[in-house]
Amino acid sequence: MQRRCAVLGHRYRFHADGATMSWNCERECGHGGSKTYATPDEARMYAAAFDREDRDDVGRRAPWLGMFPLRMAHTLRHWAGRRDGG
Repeated sequence: MQRRCAVLGHRYRFHADGATMSWNCERECGHGGSKTYATPDEARMYAAAFDREDRDDVGRRAPWLGMFPLRMAHTLRHWAGRRDGG
């Protein structure tokens, strides 16, 4: 295991190949695995759900009080986009 994974944890990336969902650590430490589902659609659905990064949703899925300024900025951008026709 790489020192970075020992300190920060693994950074798994998920993908589907047929009915099998596989995952590997993005930091190339060698950790990973796979699971076979009943259908390829299930494998794709779970791979897509697990392959999300928390950074993608910062400002929408944040602790309410601690991230209040970020939530407000996200809301204002959303409102501005709607007002401009977006």
